[in-house]
Formats: sequence, structure tokens, C-alpha cells
Amino acid sequence: MIDIPPGQVTLSDRRTQRSWPVRLAPYQLGVYPVTQALYAQVTGGRPSTAHADASPVEGVSWRDAVRFCNALSQRDGFAPAYHLSDEDVEWDASSDGYRLPSEAEWEYACRAGTAGPRYGPLDDIAWHRGNSHDRLHDVGDKQPNAWGLHDMLGNVWEWCWDLYDAEVYGTYRVLRGGGWFDEHWSCRASVRRRSHPTFRVDDVGFRLARGRGR
Repeated sequence: MIDIPPGQVTLSDRRTQRSWPVRLAPYQLGVYPVTQALYAQVTGGRPSTAHADASPVEGVSWRDAVRFCNALSQRDGFAPAYHLSDEDVEWDASSDGYRLPSEAEWEYACRAGTAGPRYGPLDDIAWHRGNSHDRLHDVGDKQPNAWGLHDMLGNVWEWCWDLYDAEVYGTYRVLRGGGWFDEHWSCRASVRRRSHPTFRVDDVGFRLARGRGR
């Protein structure tokens, strides 16, 4: 985990043409997406299509990700961040446990003080359709951003905590970052994608956060 300083980020949505600022307290974020090895250690499961210990876990739903956060918190002696029921998930913001980042936390950390669409030349920082050879890659093989975070763009999309637009899409949650099968225009700091919290596919994973950033 890396300490992320407090600050502000402006989120935007091309579909609605909205933008909105979000102020953030300090928080921590994982250097890499959760790997298949860590996921297997904690859950005993290997959901990924392409098996490689050092590659990001994929084929995990949003609900899988929040359950993993709670399981890892319990293993490491932290209070679980989520209260889960069959119908809902509540985030206990006072918890010291692992959790998913908010999308504001995700974008702020991805940008790492930069203002452009990416924190570096795309081929240097991300696995995408143009260079991935249509497959997943191990974490950390590309250059990190200025704050030391790897794979913020490309390789796998990452689940965030937030609802995408509850009035239009109900329980759909936010995905960020682009994946190994995406064209270059999807691998940008501001791109938002959405999916149902039970959706699983081979280019979607997640990254851990801790602390009170939102």
C-alpha cells in the first residue's frame, strides 16, 4: 500500500456532460491490482481464466471484491469495511479495513498530479489491445506513475465502490482504467465504465484501498 496525500480531483461524465469536484482526505492504495496469488491465499479460489500468480485476478464481480476485502481485513486483524446482506452492501467509513477505492480516489491516484489523459506514454505504462497480444500480463511490468502505482491504466479494469448512476442504471457500479483488450481511447484517467455488481469477465479485477479518503 502507498500513502496518497490529500487533495482534490474533478470527475467528469461524457454521457451526461457533467463535471464535479471531490475533496479527498489522505488514504492508502495498493501498488498493484490484487494478484491471483493473493486472491487464492485468502479465498482458496482461482476464478481467473488465464492462471498466473503474478497477474491480476480477473473474473471477479464487484460483490466478490467486497467479500475479498472483508476476508483480507479479518486475516490481517482489521475491522471489516463492509456489512453485507443478500440485497445490499454498506460501507463502514470508520473501519480500518481494506476496501475498494471510490472513483474519486481512483482517478486522483491515477493522475498523481498530472492533468492530461494519461500519466505517461501509453505503451510505457499500460497493457492494451495494441501491445498486449490479446492476453493478461503480470503486474508491475510497466512503468509506474509519479506516486509509484503500477497498472492504473490497462491490464484489467478495476471495480470502484461507487454506483454509476442509480436513477438510470440502478445498482450498476463504476469500473475504471481500461483493460488488456481495450483500444487506446479507453485507457485514460477520466474514462468511466459501468456494470452490474454480479458481472464477471476476464478483463475486470480490483485494487485495495484503506483509510478515509472520500
